[in-house]
Amino acid sequence: MFSSTAAQQQEHEGNNVAHAMEMLSKADAVCFDVDSTVIDEEGIDVLADTLGKGPEVAAWTAKAMDGNIKFEDALAARLDIIKPSRNDIASCLEKHPLRLSPGVDKLVDALHKRGTHVYLVSGGFRLMIEPVAERLGVSIDNIYANTILFNDDGDYTGFDSNEPTSADQGKPKALRTIKEKFGYETMVMVGDGATDAQAKPPADTFIGFGGVVTRQAVLEKACWFVRDFEHMIDIVEKK
Repeated sequence: MFSSTAAQQQEHEGNNVAHAMEMLSKADAVCFDVDSTVIDEEGIDVLADTLGKGPEVAAWTAKAMDGNIKFEDALAARLDIIKPSRNDIASCLEKHPLRLSPGVDKLVDALHKRGTHVYLVSGGFRLMIEPVAERLGVSIDNIYANTILFNDDGDYTGFDSNEPTSADQGKPKALRTIKEKFGYETMVMVGDGATDAQAKPPADTFIGFGGVVTRQAVLEKACWFVRDFEHMIDIVEKK
């Protein structure tokens, strides 16, 4: 159990907490990472586990999220290990529906009720994220993620390198596209990884999320670092 003082200190972790809170209070767009943020696991690791490649792929995931390797290199390496077919992905999601992080559905609902647009910007896979978006009431048009390529038999053939999130610095590129296309004035990025921290700018603030895993590089770079979504919900609902 944390003392009330320790809990209060955690609420105010970050390099510019007051600014982050202000940006969240008036944001017209909030972009969420998916793996270990919107869901409480890494989708590609779940997929790898179902195919018997879990530890090998998880090691690459950790390197990518800690910022120790270019994201595109980690993505290519992991996909080359598992080579998932369309049926493999469908079977994985049937056996192991991805779990939402506690409170994220309430936060997204509060943002929607306020009129804030919500985006899912992920280095994960569109096929795995679409069911998550549906559960949250987020349009599939608001997903920016990676596309796995299959042949006519549904076998893995590669991934679409034209997706902005398939490479390092992909998330700032995706957010810049979103911001320019829709003219948002205040954009917030929320995520657990080094690639999420890269998204400020164009995001006006970066809120690091440590509810699933705390990454030191993210804790050091976050304008505000949160370990659950409760205080963010309070700000959106103006409690």
